[in-house]
Amino acid sequence: MKVNDAIKELEMEGRKAAALLVVSPTYHGICSNMDEICHICHSYNIPVIVDEAHGAHLGFHPELPSSSLSQGADLAVQSTHKVLCSLTQSSMLHTQGNLVDRERISKSLQMLQSSSPSYLLLASLDAARAQLSENREAIFDKAIDLTLEARSLISKIPGISILEVPSFSSFFQIDPLRLTIGVWQLGLSGFEADDILCNDFGVVCELVGTKSFTLAFNLGTQRDHVLRLVAGLKHLSQTSHFPQPVKDEGKNVNHFVCLDDIRISMSPREAFFATKRKVSIRYSLGEICGELVCPYPPGIPVLIPGEIITEEALNYLLEIRSKGAVITGATDFSLSSFVVCSGFGYSLSSKTASLRAFNGNCHEPIKGNW
Repeated sequence: MKVNDAIKELEMEGRKAAALLVVSPTYHGICSNMDEICHICHSYNIPVIVDEAHGAHLGFHPELPSSSLSQGADLAVQSTHKVLCSLTQSSMLHTQGNLVDRERISKSLQMLQSSSPSYLLLASLDAARAQLSENREAIFDKAIDLTLEARSLISKIPGISILEVPSFSSFFQIDPLRLTIGVWQLGLSGFEADDILCNDFGVVCELVGTKSFTLAFNLGTQRDHVLRLVAGLKHLSQTSHFPQPVKDEGKNVNHFVCLDDIRISMSPREAFFATKRKVSIRYSLGEICGELVCPYPPGIPVLIPGEIITEEALNYLLEIRSKGAVITGATDFSLSSFVVCSGFGYSLSSKTASLRAFNGNCHEPIKGNW
């Protein structure tokens, strides 16, 4: 396992990991094998911290994956409001075992949290806890049944693909309440499909990508919501142009971009206080980003202040912008320019790159020596 390899590499360098941070489940509901990960880390006395923002419901139904805590995690951070019924902004931090110093955590929280917490948020957390405790065995029955019904109906619609565990040997488990739907065979981007579903059918997606979108089923989901979703997808299938068929359609849902060429030149704090200037996108490669560039949905930053602007990030941003993504955080949401930190910059590539500039609905390629 890569976790074991990473720990051994650190040992060879004379270092030891302070902790292991795992995101499980992901936005798409993909869960890691936390039992095996925790077993490996604990054999080295390394605590495991799990970003379980989308997994506050795990373990509360036989059809749901196990929670990270039940598999041995030392700390689990949950955004309770994302799947359960607490108010937005409310979350929980769970801890167990003796590898983590609870007193240090308490002192850290005292430094970061408000001394005047919202009792509305706290009360909503307690209400969500009580709701689960009163009916923990059956509370998700309806939501899971509706998800299964949706999967069955959607699987019969031409040109639509659904992300399933069997399509990916590396998947351990997937949350059945997350439904990722691919629409690329219809000649549509996820952003275009999202616009139609939202505006014409009242269906709101949780996450939107270039070729797919993800839906979150929860305790508030009703059968009417499923029927509207199915009607919307049938409409997309009937009105869209079908390009060439794609082989192994299940595996082609796996197009989620992973930007691995991430280079940080300065801390976000240093970038925040640095002198800045605006540059055309054609001259931005190698500059240090001075703003947050964040496609929405889902609101995950592609560039943060202090990060070097790479060709990989630029190409991705321009691609999703051309497909209808909304860019937040950037001063120029059309992405014809960036705010960068003055007096800094790096030569990342001397080759000629081709990107796209945007002028309304006209997408003209710009060629330049970056």
